[in-house]
Amino acid sequence: MRVPLSWLREYVEVAPDATPEDVLASFVSVGFEEEDVHAFDLTGPIVVGRVVSFEPEPQSNGKTIRWCQVDVGETNGGLRGIVCGAGNFFEGDKVVVTLPGAVLPGPFPIAARKTYGHVSDGMIASAKELGLGDEHSGILRLTELGLDPEVGTDAIALLGLDDVAVDINVTPDRGYALSLRGAAREYAHATGGAFRDPGLRPFEELEQPTGGFAVTVDDAAPIHGNVGASEFVVRIVRDVDPSRPTPPWMTARLTLAGIRSLGILIDITNYVMLELGNPIHGYDLDTLAGGITVRRAGEGEKLITLDGKERTLSAEDLLITDESGPIGLAGVMGGGKTEMGDATRNVLIEAAIFDTVSIARTARRHKLPSEASRRFERGVDPLIPFVAARRVADLMVELAGGTLDVTTGGALFAEVFIPQIALPKAFASQLIGVEYTDAEVTGALETIGCEVTDSGDAWEVIPPSWRPDLTDKWTLTEEVARIHGLDRIPSILPTPPSGRGLTAAQRGRRRVANALAAAGFVEAVAFPFTTEAQNDLHGSPSGEHLPSVKLANPLDGQAPFLRRSLLPGLLQIAHRNVSRGFTDLALFETGSVFAPEPGVTYGTDTVPPLAQRPSDDTLASLDAAIPPQPRHVAVLLHGHASPKQSGLAAVPYDLSDALGAVRAIAVAAGVGIDVVQTQRAALHPGRAGSLRVRGVEVGYVGELLPAVSAAADLHGRVFVVELDLDAVLALVAAPEAAASLSTFPAATQDVSLVVPSDVPAGEVKLALVEGAGSLLEEARLVDDYRGAGIEEGRKSLTFALRFRADDRTLTAAEATEAKLAGVDAAASRFGATIRD
Repeated sequence: MRVPLSWLREYVEVAPDATPEDVLASFVSVGFEEEDVHAFDLTGPIVVGRVVSFEPEPQSNGKTIRWCQVDVGETNGGLRGIVCGAGNFFEGDKVVVTLPGAVLPGPFPIAARKTYGHVSDGMIASAKELGLGDEHSGILRLTELGLDPEVGTDAIALLGLDDVAVDINVTPDRGYALSLRGAAREYAHATGGAFRDPGLRPFEELEQPTGGFAVTVDDAAPIHGNVGASEFVVRIVRDVDPSRPTPPWMTARLTLAGIRSLGILIDITNYVMLELGNPIHGYDLDTLAGGITVRRAGEGEKLITLDGKERTLSAEDLLITDESGPIGLAGVMGGGKTEMGDATRNVLIEAAIFDTVSIARTARRHKLPSEASRRFERGVDPLIPFVAARRVADLMVELAGGTLDVTTGGALFAEVFIPQIALPKAFASQLIGVEYTDAEVTGALETIGCEVTDSGDAWEVIPPSWRPDLTDKWTLTEEVARIHGLDRIPSILPTPPSGRGLTAAQRGRRRVANALAAAGFVEAVAFPFTTEAQNDLHGSPSGEHLPSVKLANPLDGQAPFLRRSLLPGLLQIAHRNVSRGFTDLALFETGSVFAPEPGVTYGTDTVPPLAQRPSDDTLASLDAAIPPQPRHVAVLLHGHASPKQSGLAAVPYDLSDALGAVRAIAVAAGVGIDVVQTQRAALHPGRAGSLRVRGVEVGYVGELLPAVSAAADLHGRVFVVELDLDAVLALVAAPEAAASLSTFPAATQDVSLVVPSDVPAGEVKLALVEGAGSLLEEARLVDDYRGAGIEEGRKSLTFALRFRADDRTLTAAEATEAKLAGVDAAASRFGATIRD
């Protein structure tokens, strides 16, 4: 909300020397956020001048300029010659002259310069050039504005261009502050300055005419529990002159408040909306057919709004209609058929209270946010429409030359019921943690307009009509804390109970992420949305179709499914980086995937009611509506591990780097991860491995198929790893005491085993380890040979074995015996034989 300071001073006492920053600080002290300071972006000298004479001079380009003699006053140099291209002024007119040295919005500095054969010693300005609006039909004639200042007068002060506005952020629950009335009241709370409420007027001024214009609300079955319009006030002003100019003070204030000047009639309605917070709509009375009816739209009904667009309406939309049909979207935007314009002579003024939910949904449904809907959906003071309607009528009489019709009008008014709230006397101090006296609590509540009655152990509080956000003892307590200063609330961190901290799973996930980052991988975070095809490709071992969760309202209609794998997101990130020239990538991500179980339907129609804790059954139902969401960790490698250097060729990533990432994860998680050859739909045959912990499959590693890499616009080899991190951490064994390092020497032997080609080397290694027993300290595959001397369909696997005992030096015979025991285990399991 932009608050012009000159306007603010009309309703509250502001110190004469208060700067915009001081005013913002005061608003901050009562709970608003400061946004900015807005001012007219110009500097003087800008003065009032009188056109003494001018000579029209046609130019070769077809344009006619005027060589003017303008009197700007003796103190400003007297008579000055100025070239002007406008033709809407006459001799003797008083105009705004920007003298050399002035700077107009743009910035556009003014200097004496030669043009069209003359030296133009300044410029005669239009309203647009001064920042007073978009109208650029000609220069600004002060006589048209009803002004007759002395020549040489400072035009900046004359037109209100020296005013500034402070911009505060108004939260949705405090819609009353979207007005000068509300902002001034809050400033008074902050500073203690005297406040004058512009919403207070004698009842006899507001008394409605007894008849003459029919107003009906036809909403017998409210959609949201509230009647669409609880109040509807109309006043009629006749014989207005829409060609009259808007006074400069009003134009300046509207401009600073962020609203364009659109002509005197519309400017008045906007001005009162900003002043009192009640949106106002004006109709050209002569275009109305019969009385006004407020009703719901028929499904598919049409309306052309003020922006010229035809809108198809919903049965939930609230309409303003006459006998000819819809003439406006209630509380959002009027219709084009009855808008006020240059031909308007009689005006029907509407001030109403509409259902907040209806207005909010209509504005969002039609993507039509407006200043009116912004206020209606937050709640408007139900006691202000009579005042607002009369205020608009008075301004139209004063500024547009109209006459108030005191016999014709209409009003519908529902009784305003504001329930009492019980506030226990100790509640505010207990909740906020500050010892407030009884006088401080009641004083704060009465300051904001509440009626407070002492009932013994509690106060009975009736909130003011303009505060629909005050609904219970908690919101009242918040006001007490706000009025007496949020700086009184101590900043004391609670002492956490001992023995708590991160869970074992949380520590494990952090260790894995830190280990990958320390190993040189870059963490990336992808959106959890993908396509069903990507889920089938990366989220299942063989590419078969598995169920995926589809969003009802996805951000991207082309990717409406929740991911089953982290790889689609990493591929998108890699594609984006490669397209921008970053081709060497080592990425990882930890995050949830969504793995619905086959045959289970997820989602629920059960929506818990507001303002009460859901029951255990409701919570269980909501939990059952969510698919399992295990946490995964994934790695992607693309490009070079080390770039080309002087004397060294570039080293591309290969499968060993992906296996290195697996080892880093295994060490950080505290498990041993075995790799067993496998096949997956997205991975290259023969370059894919299943990752297992104690025989349980927890993930995979491998090289993407070239077609899969090309589909992501990644050229070259791409290596990936993905593990179910929750499953890995769940398989971590109980911690054991660290074994002492043996001081005895190791015995090393090699063994080459011939096995069928389709037997994974990892399975053979496991058999060797299990058979050799505790003396075997390490087994490492060093060769995989297939060729001469080996039968077709078989392969030779060579393992380097290291044996060690804790209590003695092993003999060669003991080492050989342990090795042969491992060979026997491999032979019985896979038919392995020792290669000659």
